[in-house]
Amino acid sequence: PAIEIVDASVYDPFRKWMDNCYRGVPLGALGSGSIGRSYRGYFQHFQIFPRMFEEKPILANQFSAFVSRPGGKSYSTVLSAPKADVLKGIDRAGIGSWDWKLKEKNCTYNGLFPRSWTVYDGEPDPEIKITCRQISPFIPHNYKESSFPVAVFTFTVQNSGSTPADVTLLFTWANSVGGKSELTGNHTNSRMRARDGVHGVLLHHRTADGHPPVTFAIASQETGGVRVTCCPSFAMGPSVPGGEQFTAKDMWEEAKNRGAFGGAPRASASSRPGSSIGAAVAAATTVPAGGMRAVSFALSWSCPEVKFPAGRTYHRRYTKFLGLDRDAAAEQLAHDALLEHMKWESLIEEWQRPVLHDKRLPEWYPVALFNELYYLNAGGTIWTDGLPPKKTSFASSKYGSTAMESFSLDGFHPGDPAADGILRAMATAEERLEASSAFGTAPLGDSEESVGRFLYLEGMEYHLWNTYDVHFYASFALLSLFPELELSLQRDFARAVLHHDPRPMRTLDGATVPRKVLGAVPHDVGLRDPWFQLNAYMIHDPARWKDLNPKFVLQAYRDVAATGDAAFAAAVWPAVYLAMAYMHQFDRDGDGMVEKTAAPTRPTTSGPSPASAPTPAASGSRPSRRPPPWRASSATAAPRGTSSSGTDVRGACTTPSSGTAPTSTTTTAAARTAGPSWPTSSPGSGTRARAG
Repeated sequence: PAIEIVDASVYDPFRKWMDNCYRGVPLGALGSGSIGRSYRGYFQHFQIFPRMFEEKPILANQFSAFVSRPGGKSYSTVLSAPKADVLKGIDRAGIGSWDWKLKEKNCTYNGLFPRSWTVYDGEPDPEIKITCRQISPFIPHNYKESSFPVAVFTFTVQNSGSTPADVTLLFTWANSVGGKSELTGNHTNSRMRARDGVHGVLLHHRTADGHPPVTFAIASQETGGVRVTCCPSFAMGPSVPGGEQFTAKDMWEEAKNRGAFGGAPRASASSRPGSSIGAAVAAATTVPAGGMRAVSFALSWSCPEVKFPAGRTYHRRYTKFLGLDRDAAAEQLAHDALLEHMKWESLIEEWQRPVLHDKRLPEWYPVALFNELYYLNAGGTIWTDGLPPKKTSFASSKYGSTAMESFSLDGFHPGDPAADGILRAMATAEERLEASSAFGTAPLGDSEESVGRFLYLEGMEYHLWNTYDVHFYASFALLSLFPELELSLQRDFARAVLHHDPRPMRTLDGATVPRKVLGAVPHDVGLRDPWFQLNAYMIHDPARWKDLNPKFVLQAYRDVAATGDAAFAAAVWPAVYLAMAYMHQFDRDGDGMVEKTAAPTRPTTSGPSPASAPTPAASGSRPSRRPPPWRASSATAAPRGTSSSGTDVRGACTTPSSGTAPTSTTTTAAARTAGPSWPTSSPGSGTRARAG
């Protein structure tokens, strides 16, 4: 077959990234897209599609405040303070006509993922204090709402003045997914169906460049003393001569003068190429002297399909609960968020409270601990429903063979439990889906429910899905907060260990190697065609890396110890055993330590370790090799469940009473157990950590 060249799009060293120092807590939960929000108030860094990061702010996406008092006093401002270079060039006949007058010295921002608080003290009225609380449904151990692409903004308005204040809060949104997408044309807006006091607008975005369509929803809820009105559509630019467009300037003036919308058009025509449209929702209330009022807005976005460059299309996790109709899902998400967000926030507080109140921790630590979780939202994460992709006809099973030259299963004896388990797992893998993939329901048991599949990038600028050595260090957060997702990701790698893909690849150091070797843990699950085309990383041969297999073994053991999931342990054991067997080829002197080679692949030692170095009398003779674990003779093999010294190591699978992670020493003892059959019963009660 033709040699495949490494995908150069993994990393673009020439891309110029924007100054990121103003980023705040992002919006959304897990794997359904993410929208960033600056602590200066504007929205930026749109991640709706795989690997697409639109950094530039969309300045029409804003919250604004209008205040009027008896006697004719009035105040207004956009609740955002972009730097001058960001505002440079905006159309003065469009959003440039809005009141960009916020005094940033009066504003304070606090972020504690997945929530944030912005306080506008004396803005725009010197006697008004507005606090915006941002909430996303990132809820540990919740596999439903935590997949929802939605956020809620609850504004608390306090009036310290001696007269009542009429306050209107305005939420505006452009029909755009970032970049120049708003100018591609054929986008439309429409009103949401009003129910339970919720009013809003749907923005239907007909995405270009082969990306699936997206629907946004912005909404607010009428409560006692709060009236909600909508402007379904306004044009960003100036009015066309002879036309009847309702412009961004017209919309602003109506909200400023009337505090509500009345004469705005009821529907919108499709936008023309080169022009853009937006929508607005206004919530008006009267705040008595010395009183307080609360107003909530919701933002949701619905893009049910995830399409990868090779052509396969998956459905996101939230579609399992809301269906595939993107308009209906966006509307339902915004509606339910306004009704349910207080419950979500209560669960978030319950999770975070013990850590925040732990006096043993330095003050800065809990904040850093929670805020670093932002990457599970904004790291290009994708959470699918777990079902097979829609398009698979082009994926060939030609390379699905499990045979290979450099490593084989010939050494396994028939009847050996580990060998039987490996062969059964490989046969099941062949039957469940295409042979040439790490995708499928195996090794998920028939009685186990799939929580879907999870992907995240090694970095926003380094595009590899589920880079395993990086995940090894980052995985504790996923295990602690969403353990079923961690086990799902581990199952994918267990399946990948049993997979062989002989298609030749040219690495950047000039070697021609198979894409994926049987027994080797892949560096990643791919890029253009994740799960089906492994190892997008090809700077060096991933099959020669020496840290990936041990990390898989250690991580599988830790996950079993933490969750007590015996079914998972039994399912991944064939892959664990094969991964350990694969490493034996790197122990050239039989001392149990991996030797260094010329390849830069995380080696451990160079040459024989000191303990096994030959003595002068034995110089010139090659040290004897320890037999592979599956070839241990009856004379040398310890009884099953014990070490060679007779120490019982079956308890190595149990969770320590302190709840701490198991040590590598224990894992080593378990790995050297002869004739493995781990595990056939529950390895212990286990714990499900709820740490941040």
